[in-house]
Formats: sequence, structure tokens, C-alpha cells
Amino acid sequence: MEFAVVGAGAAGLAAGRYLSSLGRRFIILESGYRIGDSWRHRYSGLRLFTPARFCALPDLPMPMPDSDYPDKDQVADYLERYARRCDFPIRLNAAVREHHLTGAGAHRLTGDNFSISADRVIVATGAHGAPNIPSFADELGGHVRQVHSGQYHDEADLKSGPVLVVGAGPSGADISASLALDRDVWLAGPATGQLPLALMSSPAFRRLVYQRRIPSGALGKRVRRAFGAHGAPLVRQSEATLRVAGVGRAPEMVGVRDGKPLLADGRVLDVANVIWCTGFRPDFGWLDGRAVGPDGWPRQRRGVSDALPGLGFVGLPRQNTVGSGYLSGMAGDARYVVKRLGR
Repeated sequence: MEFAVVGAGAAGLAAGRYLSSLGRRFIILESGYRIGDSWRHRYSGLRLFTPARFCALPDLPMPMPDSDYPDKDQVADYLERYARRCDFPIRLNAAVREHHLTGAGAHRLTGDNFSISADRVIVATGAHGAPNIPSFADELGGHVRQVHSGQYHDEADLKSGPVLVVGAGPSGADISASLALDRDVWLAGPATGQLPLALMSSPAFRRLVYQRRIPSGALGKRVRRAFGAHGAPLVRQSEATLRVAGVGRAPEMVGVRDGKPLLADGRVLDVANVIWCTGFRPDFGWLDGRAVGPDGWPRQRRGVSDALPGLGFVGLPRQNTVGSGYLSGMAGDARYVVKRLGR
């Protein structure tokens, strides 16, 4: 096999499109039972703040007006339709458990019921690795139901009673506003700022910000740290709309006291539920250890491994541009990585 692509989300499908156009022999390995399920299983009400015209993969527009904002299920169905139309060789229910580069220079990928050898591998599993939950979460009392936003779907996942949402980025704000209709809700964490929806929809803004290459070297590292230092700015919600919705704002949760959430201002909240909207940490432990740095992220430059030949990545946050981890930025990165690895 010339290429193996790990992951059949938008990043993996974009890579598949360029591999197919070059006549390469490849297979896409997808851990899920259905294309798009990683989107379907996200929280109810999730809608992108990027218009459809910026979300489409190569050669197939999204089936809606360019100015519409797709929801999570529309994205999932679009990805499934894209894979079917392109007729990619995809193996479902094929989670890769281990990868290593053999002495002969081949990449060996092993799962529960398969083992594949490929000349080159493109990892397209995205940034949603393992839930990033603070260690003090274990100290919360058993009466508090805890769920991370990556596993949260809707109110049925919660107990009756008040809710503390930890993390005031877009997911935390969306979930808080939806729950405040029926119960007491607090949203904990510093404000992350706001970008107007109209600005996010502007081609000029996307060209100047999201599509701009991040410089290499020390400057690039500083830029990446700056973007990753705090939660993403709000787009659909704002501090004002949260107040109107009845969401109580609270400072950062810093620990636990007597089994209850402890806030930075010393208050202790008596809640029945905590939803962790605290992001994700990298989960590349299955990769050959030489390919991963001490911070848990792959050693790579513009999506091409610095450590192992024939290994590439698509869909990593800020791997090339600010928009690399978003639907709108994956196709360009996929084209570059396929071209580089195909030499």
C-alpha cells in the first residue's frame, strides 16, 4: 500500500481527494461505524460560525446556500455524502492502536483485527483527542454528575438541579445558554473576548487572518502559544446575551472544597452537575514515540514529520495557518502534505 490515511473526517477525506486525483493507492482507516459520527455525537444545537461556502471540501459544495451556517448534523451528512460520491476505499470500525516505522522503512499500523503496512501515513485524527479535565475533578462529591463537552449531547445527560459549566469559550457559552431556559446555570472562567459573526463571514477577514501562514521559527512558536493560551472568542453568544438568557457568570474554578466546586473568589457552589468545556489534550500515544514531542504533539513542520520519513498530518491546530484545524483550512494543508509525501 502506498498511503494509509488515519481518520475519515474532513481532514482525512481532503487527503483522500488529493491522493485519488494523483492516482495513488491508498486506504482510509476510520475508527467509527459511520462517516461523520464524530460530528453527530457532539452537543445538540451546535452550529458552525463559518458559512457553508468556506466549509466545503474540494469539488463538492455543501447542499445549502453559501451564506447559511451548517449545524453539526448537516456537516456529518455532508462528509458521508462526500465519501460516497468520491468512492474512497474506507475501512470503518478500524481504530489504529499502534504505529511504528520498521527497520525496512515501512509504516506498520495495527488495530484490534487488522495490521496494515504502508509506504507513507497521513494522520488526520484532528485535535479532539482526550478530554482535558483538571485533576481536582476527582475530588468532587459523588452527588455531582460530571461530563465533558466532548461526550455531552443534551439535557438528558444531566441530573435535575443546578449546573456549573467550566470554560467560557464558544462551547461553554452555547451549552450554558441552552440550559438556562429550565434551570440555574453558572458559567465559570474568564471572558475570552468576542468576534462579530459578520466579521467571521468576511472573505477578507478569513484571507487576512485564517488563511495567513504562521511564520516558522521562534516567531511562529510565539504566535501558536498566543492563540492557544486561552479559549476561543465568542461568536454567536456574548456576555450580554448570556446575561439576558439568565446565565450566572463566575470566575475560574480553581479546586474543590467539601466535594463542591471552589471558585477563584472563594465561593463554593452547590450544584448537581458540572460540564467540563475545558478543551482537549493531544492523544497521539499510539504513534511511534519518535514522532511525538515532549509536549504530546507531533514533531512536524507544515504537516510533514520532522522525525520520521513518510509521515504527515492534516487537521492539527495551527499546523500551517490559523485556520488549519478548521474545515476551511484543511483542504489546502492536505494538498501540501500529499504533494510533499508523494515526492
